[in-house]
Amino acid sequence: MPSVNRRHFLAASAALSGFAMTGFDAVAQAQAPRRGGTLRVSVDQAVAKLNPLVTRVNPEYLVSELLYSALTRLKVDMSVEPDLAESWSNSADLLEWTFVLRKGVTFHDGSAFTAADVVATFEAILDAKTASPARQNVGPIVKVAAKDTDTVVFTLSAPFADLPVALATTTAKIVPAAVIKAGLGRLDREAVGTGPFKLVSFEPERLIVVARNDAYYDKARPYLDRVDVVVYPDISAESSALIAGDTDLISTAQPTEYGRLEKAAGVKGLRVASGQFCNVNFGCDTKPFNDVRVRQALALTVDRAAMVDFVTEGYGTPGNDSPLNVAYRFYSEQALKKPDIAKAKALLAEAGYPNGLEATLIASDRPSLRTQMAVALREMAKPAGFRINVETMPHATYLDQVWKKGSFYVGFYNMQPTADAIFSLLYTSNAAWNETRWNNAAFDKLVNEARATVDEAKRRALYGQAQALMNTEVPSIIPTFFDLLAARRDWVQGYELHPRGAVFRLDHASLGANAPKRA
Repeated sequence: MPSVNRRHFLAASAALSGFAMTGFDAVAQAQAPRRGGTLRVSVDQAVAKLNPLVTRVNPEYLVSELLYSALTRLKVDMSVEPDLAESWSNSADLLEWTFVLRKGVTFHDGSAFTAADVVATFEAILDAKTASPARQNVGPIVKVAAKDTDTVVFTLSAPFADLPVALATTTAKIVPAAVIKAGLGRLDREAVGTGPFKLVSFEPERLIVVARNDAYYDKARPYLDRVDVVVYPDISAESSALIAGDTDLISTAQPTEYGRLEKAAGVKGLRVASGQFCNVNFGCDTKPFNDVRVRQALALTVDRAAMVDFVTEGYGTPGNDSPLNVAYRFYSEQALKKPDIAKAKALLAEAGYPNGLEATLIASDRPSLRTQMAVALREMAKPAGFRINVETMPHATYLDQVWKKGSFYVGFYNMQPTADAIFSLLYTSNAAWNETRWNNAAFDKLVNEARATVDEAKRRALYGQAQALMNTEVPSIIPTFFDLLAARRDWVQGYELHPRGAVFRLDHASLGANAPKRA
């Protein structure tokens, strides 16, 4: 992979996501947003989880963001901005952070938002019984206390410079203390947030409708009266609906559909480089993948450039078995692995499989990229003696039976705000989603040391060592990173595709005068 620095990446991202617009489109985007109208945005899978503390997939994140707010949020350039927190400051040792909250904010049920709600929310997040992914993503928090009704103090176990960014994680939305006390089960069917929209109706597998929250803290936003989140399990039908004008925005377009969408009249393709990836997860505590030589052997069968072409239709970049790429601040470039079938065979023989081995690789049908990657890996690995059976299953079945339980399956993950966030989500021994059960003490130590130091050079060195260790031990194969793809009708204004993948910012979107009128 050619060397590319973060500045070049960000410049490319800006160009791909349509920041450099010309002609009518630039003029339209520059105009003041029009108020009113209904935006129909399509998603490709059910919104099964409504509780914002336990959401798992992009459609759920989208709905959660419409209905709830966090203390901070991520801008399109990945920098952090205030949300429910108006400002923040830290002690010199970075062990104590003070957040000043917005005044006069109310939840959708009319109750006042105060520091007590923040304290209760984070106590719930940090409680293992809640099973919130945010537990590992919000940083080394040991105590959250209300200094007064408008001020919250976070006490940390170690210095953590990334706390304001970490608090923007998708599953750290603030919910009322009263709801938490009564039982979070209520949030499985209701939404009691402070977000820009209120829940009108909830049909998880068909349609979620939200309407403008007139009491939202920003009086200018949202611009839309209503958002309909429409579920389209068939991606071809989803594209056809946008082309026909039945919907206005596809939140995530598949590479196989993107060319069709981009060429359609009245449709604008959206593309941005990202740290999103699919990975082939190994159960590192289960035979045959508890032997590092087996994992290394399979990794050496992958033609990563070819995988980019096959899986992403060219809308991506090669990966090197670390979840970080140039999108991340502490990315450390290493020589890209190349196929070496002879070495792969030798490693398999050393591991006790001179005649190769057979294994079943499971892939969810959402997104379809997972199955494409599984099939590509099956074919690439055959010459080395791997006999891989690919099993595709419905996404709901996959989440219930395979995710976090299986020993050989294809995962799919969005870019996270920081290196610490992606490592702590997936790869440390105490990761929220410790799918690989790699449980490598040396890796844990590097990540913990990196999050506890404020010295830029030292952090970079520690994260570099962590990436090198992953590259060598291969707890999962990460052969490619995806450009994010979406599409909108030309009457949708103010919407920018976010490199994080799980952030949408639809409160900034509006509809032009040529948009269809909907009831």
